[in-house]
Amino acid sequence: MPASDLVTAIAATYDIWMRTVDRIGPVLAEHRLTPATFQALWAIDPDEQPPSMKVLAERLHCNAPNLTFVSNQLAGRGLVERAVDPADRRSRVLVVTAKGRRVRDEVVRAALAETPLAALADGELRQLVTLLNRVLPAD
Repeated sequence: MPASDLVTAIAATYDIWMRTVDRIGPVLAEHRLTPATFQALWAIDPDEQPPSMKVLAERLHCNAPNLTFVSNQLAGRGLVERAVDPADRRSRVLVVTAKGRRVRDEVVRAALAETPLAALADGELRQLVTLLNRVLPAD
């Protein structure tokens, strides 16, 4: 792949995310969420085991102090609670509260509706997902 194509792909990926966040700005503001707190809330799937702080920091590609700051904001808004990790009592996990689940659902729905990617046809989205999965590491 020519370097210019790679630059264009990276720029387009970034632009899509930034446009999505910009378009859902009113919903984020309504819930007093920043892009960082929104990303953290999105990264906690309430239908899965609550992630440890370490796992969530890895998902968000951030350091522990940054995640502590973000998780404090989420906890202060009643969207998550810290709990002892049953697998490692020295660690903490972040559990989405009932309020957090409602807010998360609303904001994720808004993001999915407002992203420029929503303009793609189903087959195009499947093709894009296939290509993205080729370059993303398996968890």
